[in-house]
Formats: sequence, structure tokens, C-alpha cells
Amino acid sequence: MKLILKTTVACALAGLFGSRAHAAGLEIKVDIPRIDVAEYHRPYVAIWLESPDRKTVRDLAVWYDHDMARDEGKKWLKDLRQWWRISGRRQDSVADGVSGATQPVGTHALRLDAQDERLAGLAPGEYELVVEAAREKGGRELLRLPLAWPPEAGKAVKAQGESELGLVQATPIQ
Repeated sequence: MKLILKTTVACALAGLFGSRAHAAGLEIKVDIPRIDVAEYHRPYVAIWLESPDRKTVRDLAVWYDHDMARDEGKKWLKDLRQWWRISGRRQDSVADGVSGATQPVGTHALRLDAQDERLAGLAPGEYELVVEAAREKGGRELLRLPLAWPPEAGKAVKAQGESELGLVQATPIQ
């Protein structure tokens, strides 16, 4: 009996300490750079996860101008071309539960723990974190970051934008 108990405890500890540590969530930081133009408009931004075959798995955030009169801000969401084609146009309400206002110049963090409905039940595997930005009288930019789920603790991924986006970084959180 003691031998069985010792073996069970040893196996449990080996499983606990022998495997790689995984994070309990994800923090995504998106930098919106200052652009020196005569007429500046905040960009619309969509953040989502895609499978390796480029299918949307989860919308994580959609920042747009939802305060426009008569809900006109929605009509400009199609300027987020990639997001619109694979996710946005099929939605009755704009990314229900993940939409928010456009963001000013600066770095903005989206913090998602593993129980957040946007990540809950996400199957382990390889994904791409996609961030797309489009601005009225401006440009459009899309960044793709490889992302394993669950993310390995301490293993951040990042990409540097060139115009509408600055540094985008996804960091596992405990």
C-alpha cells in the first residue's frame, strides 16, 4: 500500500514540476502612434485570434466610434477589411461583448485571464493573434503574431507596425 501511495505521489509531482509552466491568461498591448497630419482621426482597431487555416476563432476587441449620430460608426467597420471579411459582416451586433470606443494615441492594454469568455474553452494549439487598424483619411495596417495556447509563461510575442500601429505585444500573465 505504501509503495502504491509513494508511486502515485511521485507521478503527480513529476507531472506538476516536470511540465512547462503555462500562463493563466494573456495581456495584449497595442501602441497607437502619433501621426502628424492636418486632420487626425482615431483608428478603428480589431483584435482577434485565427487558426492556422486563417479562420477566425475569437474576436478579442473591436474599437470603433459607436457614439456617432444614428450609429453611423458601424458603417466604417468594413474599412477593417480582413476582420470584416472573416468575422464582422456575419455579426448582428458589432462583436457583442468585445466592442469599445476608439483609443487615443498611446499604449493600450487588453488583459484577458483564462476564464474570460473570449478565451474560455479555447483548445490548446497554435494560433495567430491578428491586429488590424484603419483610419479615416489615413492608412490601414495589419500585424500577425504567432501565438501558442495556452501561452508558455514568460514567452512574449511582438511585432512592430510601420504606420497606423506601433508596437503590438502579447505577454502571458499568471
